[in-house]
Amino acid sequence: MKKIYLIGICLLAVSCKGVSQEKEGQKALTGTEAQEKETFAVNKTEAQWKAELTDIQFFVLRKEGTENAWSSDLLDIKSPGTYVCAGCGTPLFKSEHKFDSGTGWPSFDREIEGNVAYDVDYKIGYPRTEEHCAVCGGHLGHVFTDGPANTTGKRHCINGAALKFVPEE
Repeated sequence: MKKIYLIGICLLAVSCKGVSQEKEGQKALTGTEAQEKETFAVNKTEAQWKAELTDIQFFVLRKEGTENAWSSDLLDIKSPGTYVCAGCGTPLFKSEHKFDSGTGWPSFDREIEGNVAYDVDYKIGYPRTEEHCAVCGGHLGHVFTDGPANTTGKRHCINGAALKFVPEE
């Protein structure tokens, strides 16, 4: 009798399925799977992205990676211009909204409206607001609420590898 209870408890434990992070009626997808399921104006295969992007750009944009802090050449740029998606060239942030957050990643207090999309990321055990390019789905970084209080109060913490700087003419 004890064996039957033990087997029943084991079967019950094995059959439990956590769904707390899944969207209603949908299987939770990882980064690349989610990007492949979503439809973006710019859609390419993984092989096409690999051929067009540098290794670090591919890691950040397509694999939702994070570059090392203080490694981006974009940190020191103070010139007027626009930061565009390194994957598809979509304008994402204006230099006038860039600020030094002291975090080691390019930071902006606002995005170019409509060009950045948001999702929830649970990779480190708690929810964070993830940002990605609304045109190609490339991972950009995360947005936090500890930005400049005198503007939007937001800090768009963006991987420099996800961006290219286009100087104002």
